[in-house]
Amino acid sequence: MAPIPVTVLTGFLGAGKTTLLNRLLREANGKRYAVIVNEYGEIGIDGGLVVGADEEVYELNNGCVCCKVRGDLVRVVSNLVRRPGGFDGILIETTGLADPAPVAQTFQLDDLLRQHTRLDSVICVADARHLPMQLSSMPEAGTQLAQADLVLLNKADLADETMLVASEHAVHELNPTADVRRVVRGELPLSQLFDRRAFDNARLRLPAIGLGKPDGGLPLHGYRPVNAGRHSVGVGSVSLSFKRPFDQTRFLPWLQRLVVEHGADLLRAKGIVAFGGESYRFVFQAVHMTVDSGLDRLWAAGETVESKLVFIGRRLDESALREELTHCLEDVCEV
Repeated sequence: MAPIPVTVLTGFLGAGKTTLLNRLLREANGKRYAVIVNEYGEIGIDGGLVVGADEEVYELNNGCVCCKVRGDLVRVVSNLVRRPGGFDGILIETTGLADPAPVAQTFQLDDLLRQHTRLDSVICVADARHLPMQLSSMPEAGTQLAQADLVLLNKADLADETMLVASEHAVHELNPTADVRRVVRGELPLSQLFDRRAFDNARLRLPAIGLGKPDGGLPLHGYRPVNAGRHSVGVGSVSLSFKRPFDQTRFLPWLQRLVVEHGADLLRAKGIVAFGGESYRFVFQAVHMTVDSGLDRLWAAGETVESKLVFIGRRLDESALREELTHCLEDVCEV
């Protein structure tokens, strides 16, 4: 059987996650989805608000799915993949206070889940009116946005253009790789929500990052400390590009050290890397201390051969990252 795609639905309290989930189930068009709803209390409520999937809704109560009941998540999904008939997808709605990164890690680290499921996408629902304020005072809001490949600015009909532009700007500063959409009650074609393959390295795309320099990297965003009140406390992004190719024997050990030593603070990282003497692109995606990487495809004819790397996390040091990566570049041969 083909691996079952898993969609993680995250977002701060009151953003509209359950409204979106209900719409997805109503418009499933005969497809079969299993839904896992996380509750942060002994009495489940959200599961009772989910319509149209009575026997396929599973509540994980009295703990956040990213920590206390993570073992329950593995148990439930392991049982689901063994069910006869299979599912077209698994939807996981996290509590409004959850960090979705450990959820993503679960599907990358557990052997059974890795074999029978594939992490498809992390979708973050955000309140378009209140997002900038939440980012300035609620660490969870920034952590959720940092993990997302798709951000839905919900309740767009209740926000004016100034609010919407401010929210879009805040998201792009915090997570420059995110796809941001304005929506009302989560209205977006299902084709744009499912089968995104955001965690498929073969489909990895990164935005343009500066112009680069022959002798090093050029930061586009740099580190944005959020204690300035613009973002969630301690979360920032670093985007770098390098024209000169990397030395593979230096870069790979550096990447491994980065996730081992700083993985707790590294919420998300992505990169398309050019190695000296290698005609294939090297791509990687990291979530905390897990890295999925490998050679991707040949650099296309006419394609600019340069490395692009994006890091999102807490207490990032842009200068240190750039300096360390510069030491991983191929040496310049002098005639």
